[in-house]
Amino acid sequence: MAGRLVVSCQAPPGDPMRDTGTLVRLARAAAAGGAAGVRVNGPEVVAAVAGAVGLPVIGLWKDGDTDVHITPTVRHALAVARAGADVVAADATGRPRPDGSGFAELAAAVHASGALVMADVATLEQGVAAEAAGADLVSTTLSGYAPGSPRQDGPDLALVAELARAVRVPVVAEGRVAGPEDAASALAHGAHSVVVGTAITAPTALTGRFVTRLAATESPHRAAPHVPADR
Repeated sequence: MAGRLVVSCQAPPGDPMRDTGTLVRLARAAAAGGAAGVRVNGPEVVAAVAGAVGLPVIGLWKDGDTDVHITPTVRHALAVARAGADVVAADATGRPRPDGSGFAELAAAVHASGALVMADVATLEQGVAAEAAGADLVSTTLSGYAPGSPRQDGPDLALVAELARAVRVPVVAEGRVAGPEDAASALAHGAHSVVVGTAITAPTALTGRFVTRLAATESPHRAAPHVPADR
C-alpha cells in the first residue's frame, strides 16, 4: 500500500448505505478505481469484503458507547481477524478499554491469530507508545476526535510529519482528507499511505454538505410563497 490510497467503506448506524451488500459494492468500486486497500467495519462486512475484493482488508469493529469504541476489546479484535481482516485497526489512545486490557495485549492476540495491527491514535506520544506495544502501522484516525489533539477542518499533517520522524513503522494518514490535494499533501508530509472515507463513500454526508451550503446562500430564484390576488 506504500504511496497509495486506501478507501474506507463504512456507513454510520441508520444510514441507508449501512448494508453489507452495498458496502461490498463500494469496496469493489474502490478496487476498480485503483485503491490499494479498503477499511471496513464489523465482522460480517469484513468477511463479505474479504471474499469479494482482492485487496488488503483493514478491519475494525465499532461497538459500545464508551470513549474507546473502535475495536474496544480483545474479543472484538479477534473476531475481526477471524473474519478475514489482514490488518486489525484498534483505538490506541491509552484510554481505558471496556475489558480492562491494554493495547499491547490486544496486539499480541491479533498477531497470534496471524493478522497485523493498526493503531488508531490522536497524538505523537500515543503513536510512539503504540509502536512500542506492537503496532505494525500507526494511523492518525483519532486526531481531532480524542482529548489532547487539535480540532481542525483538514487532515492533521503536522501529526503525520511528527510520527513519520518518530516511529519506524508505516504511518497512515486518516481523518478529514477531503480531496486529492489533501491526500498528496499527506504523502509529502511522510505518510506511507492515505485512508479516505467520507469524501468517496458517504453520499448522505456529502449531500448534506451541499444542502447546508445552498440553504445559507441567497438566491434570486428562491421565491416567496405565492399568494393569490384578490378577485
